[in-house]
Amino acid sequence: MPNFYRDNDDILFHMKHIDLNQVIDLKEDGFAEKGKIDYAPVNSADALDSYDKILDIVGDLAGNFIDPRATDVDLEEAQFEHGEVRYAKGTQEAMDRLKQADLMGFTLPRKYGGLNCPITIYSIAIEIVSRADAALMNLFGLQDIAETINKFADEDIKMKFLPRFCSGEVTGSMALTEPDAGSDLQAVNLKAYQDDKGQWRLKGVKRFITNGCGEISLVLARSEEGTSDGRGLSMFVYERDKHMKIRRIEHKYGIHGSPTCELQFDDAPAILVGKRKYGLIKYVMSLMNGARLAISAQGVGIAEAAYREANKYATERIQFKRSIREFMAVKEMLANMKMKVEAARTLLYETSVIVDIKDGLEHMAEKHPEKEKELRDATKLYTQFAALMTPMSKAYSTEIANQVAYDAIQVHGGTGFMREFKVERFARDARITNIYEGTTQLQVVAAIGGVVKGVFEELTAKYEKEIDFAEVEELHKKVRELHKLTLDAIHFVKEKADEDYQEYHARRLVEMSMNTIIGYLMIRDAKYSERKKDIAQFFIDFAVPENKMKHDIIVNNTKTLLERSAAILNEKIEA
Repeated sequence: MPNFYRDNDDILFHMKHIDLNQVIDLKEDGFAEKGKIDYAPVNSADALDSYDKILDIVGDLAGNFIDPRATDVDLEEAQFEHGEVRYAKGTQEAMDRLKQADLMGFTLPRKYGGLNCPITIYSIAIEIVSRADAALMNLFGLQDIAETINKFADEDIKMKFLPRFCSGEVTGSMALTEPDAGSDLQAVNLKAYQDDKGQWRLKGVKRFITNGCGEISLVLARSEEGTSDGRGLSMFVYERDKHMKIRRIEHKYGIHGSPTCELQFDDAPAILVGKRKYGLIKYVMSLMNGARLAISAQGVGIAEAAYREANKYATERIQFKRSIREFMAVKEMLANMKMKVEAARTLLYETSVIVDIKDGLEHMAEKHPEKEKELRDATKLYTQFAALMTPMSKAYSTEIANQVAYDAIQVHGGTGFMREFKVERFARDARITNIYEGTTQLQVVAAIGGVVKGVFEELTAKYEKEIDFAEVEELHKKVRELHKLTLDAIHFVKEKADEDYQEYHARRLVEMSMNTIIGYLMIRDAKYSERKKDIAQFFIDFAVPENKMKHDIIVNNTKTLLERSAAILNEKIEA
C-alpha cells in the first residue's frame, strides 16, 4: 500500500530537521486556542505531530486513491457539456475523498473549520498530490483563493465564504487573465460598476481561468472609469449565478483533468474585497505569490514522479545482459535527476518557511497593534526575502520539472513516447509549470531587483551567520566560491549603471544567485547526513563551473545581442 508521504525519505528528512518553531509560534499566536478548540495543539511538538498525521492522510490518499486514477483522468479529460463543466470521473472521486478527509481548508483558521497549517506543510501536501496527479493539484491547490479572502476581506465576507471552502462545499478560481491581458495584468478591462442600489456588478470576459467552473471566484476588474493602468483595478469576490456563462473550456497539451475556462460576465453581482484601487498592487500580488509557490510544489511533485518511474524502468530494463541503470550514461542521468529534485525541494521548503514567517509577522502586527513597531524591521526583512525567493523557487522548480520529465522519457527510450507509460503524461503536465502564474522569464524580472539591490547579499549573510559549517568545511569553501563569483558579477553590473546591460544578463545573475542559495541550503542539510554530503558535493561540482561561465560572460562585457540583434535576428542571409 504506497503512501506518497511515508515512502519519500527526503520529505521525511526535511520534516525531521526543518526548524518550524518560529513558524508554529506565529501561526498559533502563542497557542492561544489551546483548550478552546479540541484539535488545537498545546505546544510545538503537538503541532508537528499533527502535521505529520495530516501529511500521512494526504500521502495515503495520493498513493492509494489519486495515483491509480490519474491515467484515466488524463484520457477522459474534463468535459464541457450543455454550458457546464464536468470533471473526469476520477477527479470528482478524488475531490470527494479530499473533502471527506477535511483537507480543503488547509491553511485557514480553525474558527472557520480549517486546519490552520502553515504554508510549509501545505507546500509539502501540494507536492505529494502533484506526484500522484498534477492536474488534481490545480483544484486542490486553489485554496489560495480562500486564503486571500482570509487575508484581505472583512469578517462578514469571511464568515460568508470561508466555512464553505473548509467543508469542501465550494471550490474557487482566480479570474485574472483576459484575451488582451495575459501577463500584463495592468491591461485588464473587465468592468466593475455600481448599479443604482450600490451593488457592484461585473461585465466582460476572462480567459484561461483554471477551474473557472468553481462556485467562488476572485475577479480582478477595472473599477475606476477613465483609468488604464493598475491603479484603476479592484478585487471582487463573485459567487456563480445566472449572470456568468462558461463559454468554453480549452483543449490542452497537458493537465487534462484541470478545466481551463473562458468566462462571460453579464452584469454579475459581486462584493468588493478590501479597498478600491488595491486589486492589482496588493491583493493580486499576494494571491499570485501564493500561486507561484504552489506551482513550485507542483513542479517538484512532477519531477519526483518522473524520476521514480525512470529509476524503476532503468532497474528492470535488461540490455546486453544487465540493467540499463548500470550503464554510466544512464546512471549519470538518474543521479542528475535525483539531485535536481532534492535541490528544488530544499529551495521550495526554505521559501515556504520564509513566507510563513513573513505572513506570521504581518498577522501578529495586525492582531497586536502594540507590537507593530517592534515587528516592523523583521517584517520588512522577511517581506524582501519572500519577494526574492518566491520567483526563484518557481523558476527553478518548474524548469527542473521539465528537464527531469524530459530525461525520464529518454531513459525509457521509445517506450517512454507511448501513452501506456506514465512519463509521457509527466512531460506534458510539466510543460505548463514554467508558463502559468508567470513564465520563467517573468520570474527573473521579479527576482532581479532583490539580487542587485542587496537582498540576496543579506540573505546569504544570514546563512553565514546562522549555519554551523564545522562538519562541512570543504563544501563551505566551494559555496563561498559560488558566492564570490555571484557577488562579483552583481557588483560589475551595478557599477556599469546600464539598464539594458542588466536586463541582458538578468537571467544569468538570477541563476547564479539560485545556485549559491541552493548551495548554502544543501550544505546545511549535509550536516545531518553523509548521503546529503554526497549529493551536495554533486550539486556544487557542477554549480561552480556553471557560475564561472556565467560570471565570465558578464564581466567580459559580453553584449553581443545588444549590439547585433538586428543582424542575428535577420532571416535573410547574404550569399
